[in-house]
Amino acid sequence: MTTLAPQTGYLTGRMLRATARQPAYVLIMLIQPMIWLLLFGQLFKRVVELPGFATGSYIDFLTPGVVIMTVLFTSGWAGMSFIDDMERGVMDRLLSSPVSRGAMMAASVVNQAVTIIVQGLIVVVIALLLGASLPGGVLGVLVMLLAAVLLAAAFASLSNGMALLVRTGESLIGFSTMLTLPLSFLSSAMIARDAAPEWIRSVSAYNPVDWAVVASREALSADPSWSDVFARLGGLLAVALVMGWVATRAFRTYQRSL
Repeated sequence: MTTLAPQTGYLTGRMLRATARQPAYVLIMLIQPMIWLLLFGQLFKRVVELPGFATGSYIDFLTPGVVIMTVLFTSGWAGMSFIDDMERGVMDRLLSSPVSRGAMMAASVVNQAVTIIVQGLIVVVIALLLGASLPGGVLGVLVMLLAAVLLAAAFASLSNGMALLVRTGESLIGFSTMLTLPLSFLSSAMIARDAAPEWIRSVSAYNPVDWAVVASREALSADPSWSDVFARLGGLLAVALVMGWVATRAFRTYQRSL
């Protein structure tokens, strides 16, 4: 247990350095959430005229939705680093070393968390430049980033676990795409829950993506209901812990199949 933190730190540094050596990926990672906010913000800006929206500013409404959607499309690819390590033989060397499996999983999650925080802050800055008010202030932004990190931990773990099972980038990409798009649209990321069909409202109540969106949007409001925020953050934490545990056990399946 005493070696988990230093091992996680070392492996996280390795992943961050690998990311920094890909300037094109870094540029895309930083620009993508900006494009979403600008594109969706202008395309659907009059949607707040529909019944069910509690705000007259779609940018205010959309900002937490874009941050959470970015989590899905970023963390859903987390397993690609595992697949790259498999193809280069690094994964087998790590598994034959004293490195903790938990540290390997935690390092990937921390790497994703750093990425998500940077992307989230970019979205907030662009939203403010576009005229968003975000009455929840700094505390609301911090809660939104916490919700995003917890969701990223769950989906990065899931992506890593699937990578250990399918072992090919094509299969992982297909799985990630199949999962992220429906979960995004079965949430209130882009449209108010009250304006959605009844069946979508029912499904969204069990959707962790919607939990993160609602917690973020509530925290950024002028008068947050903190009981609702903490309830959803607790749910996200539980999902992240369960997914991390399940994904870590996938190392055994990978090793047995060698």
